[in-house]
Amino acid sequence: MPRIGITGHSNLTAESVPAVAEGIRAALAGHDRDELIGVTCLGRGADQVFARVVLELGGAVEVVLPASDYRERKVKPDNAAEFDELLGQAKTVHTMPFDTSNREAYMAASEHLLDNVDTVIAVWDGGPSGGHGGTADVVDAARDRGLPVTVVWPAGARRE
Repeated sequence: MPRIGITGHSNLTAESVPAVAEGIRAALAGHDRDELIGVTCLGRGADQVFARVVLELGGAVEVVLPASDYRERKVKPDNAAEFDELLGQAKTVHTMPFDTSNREAYMAASEHLLDNVDTVIAVWDGGPSGGHGGTADVVDAARDRGLPVTVVWPAGARRE
């Protein structure tokens, strides 16, 4: 079964989401949908777009949460319903052994994700990380492990 991980920007503009979703669909096109497993930390933006596309295609979603306080501390009220809906559809949920969501916990969750996938989709504009554990750091870690990385950054995609 193909296990595909996601890393990407959390601050996509609303106008970018349809093009990013289409880019993810295209990146997943070569995979058997009946056996597709998407692994995500379920952050706002790219991770949630990826999870929604995997589910729409008939795949399963596995979630890796960075810390036990992630839902309460990091999920904003305007994103809580979508987060909860996607989390509720997850095949499995693994919470990393951190009490507090911080850069260390985010990178540990991404490392766990990388340990459990065959390939990675990166919704990434090619820029440097905004802090330890950002998209560029995860792309570098995936490439260091020899994991194939497919970058999705469609024309017109923007970050807030």
